Amino acid sequence: MNELDLLAAADARALTYTAGVATRRVFPDAGALAGLAAFDEPLPEQGMAAEQTLQLLDERGSAATVVSNGPRYFGFVIGASLPAAAAAERLMLAWDQCASSFDNSPVAATVEATAARWVLEALDLPRQSAVGFGTSATACTLSCLAAARRALLARQGWDFDRDGLIGAPEIKVVVSELVHITVKKALRVLGFGTAKIIYAPVNALGQVDVEKLPVLDDHSILCLQAGEVNTGEFDPFAQLIPKARASGAWVHVDGAFGLWARASALAPLTTGIELADSWTTDAHKWLNTPYDCAMAICRDADALAATMNSDAAYSSASADAQKNLTLEFSRRARGIPVWAALRSLGKQGVAQQVERHCRQAQRVAEGLREAGYEVLNRVVLNQVLFRAASAAQTVAVREALQATGEAWFGGTVWQGRPAMRISVSSWRTQNEDIEALLGLMSELRG
Repeated sequence: MNELDLLAAADARALTYTAGVATRRVFPDAGALAGLAAFDEPLPEQGMAAEQTLQLLDERGSAATVVSNGPRYFGFVIGASLPAAAAAERLMLAWDQCASSFDNSPVAATVEATAARWVLEALDLPRQSAVGFGTSATACTLSCLAAARRALLARQGWDFDRDGLIGAPEIKVVVSELVHITVKKALRVLGFGTAKIIYAPVNALGQVDVEKLPVLDDHSILCLQAGEVNTGEFDPFAQLIPKARASGAWVHVDGAFGLWARASALAPLTTGIELADSWTTDAHKWLNTPYDCAMAICRDADALAATMNSDAAYSSASADAQKNLTLEFSRRARGIPVWAALRSLGKQGVAQQVERHCRQAQRVAEGLREAGYEVLNRVVLNQVLFRAASAAQTVAVREALQATGEAWFGGTVWQGRPAMRISVSSWRTQNEDIEALLGLMSELRG
């Protein structure tokens, strides 16, 4: 089979898979999981036919996928890939560009620059900000916090690039008690010891308590949240950020999914967020692009570019080249699916998608209450946090729901007790899917 025939066969298999996402089990059954044993084979001495490899991957692999690209997946704030974004990704793969700079790929550099401008416009963030398209919120948070530390040290007269951290003035980090694990991971990788992190108390809603905010100074980084992972709550930015900035602190906002509320009628939830110094958000969550796509956004473009710079004698580029804004040198053009998603949706489409999912989350909360569950959050966004009458029943209901294959969501722990979390963030999820989920939950409640 020649190259073009093989690619056509892959396209055909992919189309068949996509056409069936509405009817597939959302989580694979035991037989499909057992079929994965076919991949546990020794490295072949002689290469095998490419079409045989593709066949194995499809026949044993497709059956064992989690259908997060379908309409009834409600876990981890994951959205299905928009058609325009998925199609752009396919063409981008055919181009096979190293999207580090204009010299490597003029088209990638041009389209990603437009995508960056559109992101700032859609989110109404300072237009001079740099936007780096990275692999994940974890990687992008690491980039932003590295830029924050470098900038704060420079203000103290310390040359981080030359002298490193040994002997440097201490930079302290203040985070919410409910900080997301990816922020903690980024801090740990950057060398901020976990015992050194200062935790800001939260109120009953899970927001940082303004009155109990730890003392900040010009050696401080304050990390806030737009969309707490369980409740969807937003920290009170309009009160917190001015206090932080007055002290000389750097403010970073983790907005992996919640930042997109700013592009909709729910924008008042984000009032004051534009005053921060840096932000991170995922495109593969609420914007519904394929995975491996997030954004590091930094008000001081030069600060991010200087921190992430990877110019070499054989490969120099402009400060805003993506290799100088992200961790990756050899990289794929992650911003192209973002561009395609925003171009296909437009401002109104983004707003409508966010608002529809939030209405659907409200309906989920209403239906769960009617079925006898306890809803634990205000449902200000697209997250519904709830539990059954007891810890044991909560776990049992979740496991029973997952076993049906009709829908999927995960468990969590809230205030020391097991709970369940439903996230509504897929463009494929229609109102009938919400009603089907509620029907299942009512049956399982008994």
